[in-house]
Amino acid sequence: MALRSVPPAVAGSKPKKLLDQTRDVLRLKHYSLRTERSYCDWIKRFIHFHQLRHPKEMGSTEISTFLTHLARIGNVSAATQNQALSALLFLYKQVLKQEVGWVSEVERAKRAKRVPMVLTRDEVHKIFAHLHGMPRLMAGLLYGSGLRLMECVRLRVKDVDFGYVRITVRDGKGAKDRMTMLPVNLAASLQRHLGKVKAQHEQDLEEGFGEVYLPTALDRKYRSASREWAWQFVFPSSRISADPRTGVRRRHHVDENVL
Repeated sequence: MALRSVPPAVAGSKPKKLLDQTRDVLRLKHYSLRTERSYCDWIKRFIHFHQLRHPKEMGSTEISTFLTHLARIGNVSAATQNQALSALLFLYKQVLKQEVGWVSEVERAKRAKRVPMVLTRDEVHKIFAHLHGMPRLMAGLLYGSGLRLMECVRLRVKDVDFGYVRITVRDGKGAKDRMTMLPVNLAASLQRHLGKVKAQHEQDLEEGFGEVYLPTALDRKYRSASREWAWQFVFPSSRISADPRTGVRRRHHVDENVL
């Protein structure tokens, strides 16, 4: 049997744009959508700063100039400058496969030393007095379980264990899992909340939805998992929306700005 020739459209297709290549590598390495948007934004700003020159034509000198400009003229924080540096190093090392070395001549934005503000128990109670419904429950988990904001909004039903009174945090800071306590005084409220969420999920299933985003391509390995109750978010969004990457319409977790 003769081998099929490559279709002309494929053979003569245009190479992907730089930002599309960057997104492909970010997704291959399972970076979050937030990081993807941030890195692509910094790369665009870097290219525009150097009059639309292609990064392949530039190197450590241009990176240093851009980062120094951020610190001196842009007056950005040290954390913002480090984020920009991380985005550019990712571009050169992971996408363009070029080593640029350590950028030693960068003028560093000074990291401010601040004294942390710690609320008294009375002040905490006053704040909780003004919270109601789901935001109050979420704030209670932050305060009583030590969850970070995004760990709370990304919490799945299967990771709440009422029997052992504990919560499993998946893919936390440093891409690590950990166990933390489930505050006993929140258990009853959380169970009532999950009852409402489950009713909403069952209604979504009846209407042809009920699917949830699964990490690391689990939806291809376990075809039905995305519709199972255990994988649903504990704090779902109030509306169904289109996934910005795939366009699939489903109910995501609540936006962190709500809390």
